[in-house]
Parts: sequence; C-alpha cells; structure tokens
Amino acid sequence: MTDIAQRRPTSVQDLKDLLGVTLGPTQWHTVDQAKIDAFAELTGDHQWIHVDPERAADSPFGSTIAHGLYSLARTPAFLEELMAFDGFAHSLNYGYDRVRFIHPLPVGSRIRLHAELTKVEETKPGQVNVVTTLTVEAEGIDKPILVAESIGRFSA
Repeated sequence: MTDIAQRRPTSVQDLKDLLGVTLGPTQWHTVDQAKIDAFAELTGDHQWIHVDPERAADSPFGSTIAHGLYSLARTPAFLEELMAFDGFAHSLNYGYDRVRFIHPLPVGSRIRLHAELTKVEETKPGQVNVVTTLTVEAEGIDKPILVAESIGRFSA
C-alpha cells in the first residue's frame, strides 16, 4: 500500500496504524554541485570525487558524486514532507540502525524518499520509539541510493 498524503499522527495508536504502510514518495529534489559543495564546506569533507568536477570527470563515475552522508542528512526534511509530528509534545531523532549507501549519487540527479514504519514500541508510559525504513531513490537509477532504519522517539 502506498500513500502520498502527509500524515499527522497524534497518538501511539495512530503510529501503530501506520505500520507497514509505504509513505511517499516525496517530491523530487535536485542535487546540484552547489549543494554538494555546501555540504563539503559544512562537514569539512572536501574529497575530490565530491568537489572537483574536472578530476571527477575522469573517474569511473564520470562526474562528481554527492557524499553518502548528504543523502542521509536529507532524510529528516524528506520525512517531514510525509509526516508531521506536531501532535506530540516531543519528537526526537534517536539515531539510526543499519545504514547502507547502496549506489553513488551523481551530481545533477533528482532524489526522493519512500518511508515505511516497521516498528512502534512503547518504552514507558507516554513514550514510544518508532523505527522507520527510509529508502532514497534517484531518478533513472535502478538501485536505491540509500536504505536506513531511522529511530524516532516520541512523547505525549
């Protein structure tokens, strides 16, 4: 089942009702060299495959590629396109399990996210951990760019 509408869960039961539902995809977002360069500047990761288009043109990729962590860092904003958690007193990114960078992301690509809630676990009264499988895909590339399990912590 796929759902493109933004969800607004306000209770643990609302979250449980979303188990197994594929949310998305989000809108397409273009990854240009300016965004890659800005990410490199922010993180201090200036490896040539990301920031030197002339040198990268001679690489096996034929162009610069985005940092793997760029794709991961984009997932919270993508997820906000699919879900709003303003019905909870607190919502925090608790971390990630299993993060895999499946395919390089060439400059000029358009990416989007699909998400699926795979686990909703009450850790104490009024608090729940939610595991969401995040899949970032790029237009025209058969494999996902990234697959990760995100853990969110929500309190009523």
